[in-house]
Amino acid sequence: MAIRSRIRLSSLAACAAVVLLALGGLTGCKKQSPPPAEPNTATETSAPGAGREQAVLDPLDAAASLFRGPSVSLQNVLKGDKPWSPAAESWWGKIAPDFTLTDIEGKVHTLRDYRGKNVVVVIWTTWVATCKLQVPQLKELRSGYADKDLVILSVSNEPPALLKEFAEKERINYTVLSGGGGALPAPFGEVQYVPSSFFIDAQGRFKMAATGFMPVEDAKAIVQAQ
Repeated sequence: MAIRSRIRLSSLAACAAVVLLALGGLTGCKKQSPPPAEPNTATETSAPGAGREQAVLDPLDAAASLFRGPSVSLQNVLKGDKPWSPAAESWWGKIAPDFTLTDIEGKVHTLRDYRGKNVVVVIWTTWVATCKLQVPQLKELRSGYADKDLVILSVSNEPPALLKEFAEKERINYTVLSGGGGALPAPFGEVQYVPSSFFIDAQGRFKMAATGFMPVEDAKAIVQAQ
């Protein structure tokens, strides 16, 4: 009987051990279970009804896009009736010839020194009515750009003292140069009608030229044209 009792006790102990091991195994699996799967962004954005979420812009690109204006072409600028006419078309796309003139303050200006900036060269006089009307347009154009982006060089063959008096009276905010005639190379020196405007890009090439009164909206469009 003692032997049978020991056998039964051993059996009971073995069963208890098995139960404890089983419970321990279950508890361990629960602790080691993987964390809940994170949402799959790619899958969610391609799911039906989520098409609006597929295009995700970088924050910097999104901010920059707010300041990007629509591209402008010269062909679009030239469309429609204009108070000005295209001029010196054979020069468009060519490197602008260099010249050096002195402004009404005695400072020397050389055209090539402005590479890297948009340049507008305007041939004009103080006594032509259309030139006087052009002055406010040029002032507004100049105010619309930083110094590093745009330079306006207005050239008249009138005396510096006369030009300085006119510039002070009109509060001109762009560069006024005294010179012309033989001092300017073609096509600048070949102008027959004033005002005449020459638009030069940052690489020093003629973008286009025009004769006559040019509203500031047209001038800005030409400066921005690609």
